[in-house]
Amino acid sequence: MDILTAMKISGSALKAERSRLNVASMNLANANTTRTMEGGPYRAKSVVFEAKPLDRDFGAALQGAASRLRKVEVVEVVEDQAPFREVYDPAHPDADENGIVRYPNVNVAEQMVDMMNARRSYEANVAALEAVKEMAARAMDISR
Repeated sequence: MDILTAMKISGSALKAERSRLNVASMNLANANTTRTMEGGPYRAKSVVFEAKPLDRDFGAALQGAASRLRKVEVVEVVEDQAPFREVYDPAHPDADENGIVRYPNVNVAEQMVDMMNARRSYEANVAALEAVKEMAARAMDISR
């Protein structure tokens, strides 16, 4: 694996983790949204990652090793189908005829853990990128 390939792999992971953080932030921002544009409370969302073959040139693909290298991509953002949290509050403007208000199915603790995991993954990929940059700089020093 060359330096640019390592950077592509880490870069794809950084992009995927950024999407994960954006979705978790959106979930937290809408944790109390009882009315959306589509109607009804907000549904929590999560990202689906998939390992995809790394785009390589034809010569590298012929060597065979390139077929095992994978990058990470966000395939889709899916809605959580868990039931909404129901709270009795007859004074709320979105209460139904029984006084029940449906709040989003966002679990704040779960979203915080997801954000911490995304942050750790992001940091690990930044460290990998820094190591690759350091190796490239050392290679340049040797060639002088």
